[in-house]
Amino acid sequence: MPQRGGRKNAGPRINDNITVEKVRLVDAEGNMAGVVDLDEALKAAAAAGLDLVEVSPNADPPVCKILDFGKYKYEQQKKAAEARKKQKTVDVKEVKIRPGIEEHDYNVKMRNARRFLEEGNKVKVTMRFRGREMAHQNIGRDLLQRMRGELEDIGKIELEPKMEGRQIIMVMGPDNTK
Repeated sequence: MPQRGGRKNAGPRINDNITVEKVRLVDAEGNMAGVVDLDEALKAAAAAGLDLVEVSPNADPPVCKILDFGKYKYEQQKKAAEARKKQKTVDVKEVKIRPGIEEHDYNVKMRNARRFLEEGNKVKVTMRFRGREMAHQNIGRDLLQRMRGELEDIGKIELEPKMEGRQIIMVMGPDNTK
């Protein structure tokens, strides 16, 4: 489906692709020239040796600026690349424990979970039960509650501990409010 003006590429319309009769013109120095006819705006752009670019098509009348389109496009690409560079992707790191975990092993898992949360990642804690351990799910729940209490200062619960088959899963995310 073609976009406005029958063109297929995205981005601002330039020069002869602009289809409205009147535009709000901003000249090459950035000064507002007011509402003018499209022909007059195109002549002003040609006289300056630059392009007429529609920068705000939804305004009434649309805002057009006289500028070097190649340079404008390059700056837009740089802005987009900079925005992508500053984005932080949130990973989900997993910590697996068992109900019969020893104190030292528990401390190692806690240290890892704390580090993951401090780095801004989510932590998925998986408590796996085997064999007769299924009869003592309360031990596993108590262990998860202990872990939750110790990580409360830097993380918040995103998924309450819930049983899924032979395991209990809890998800914590970094607490960005502190």
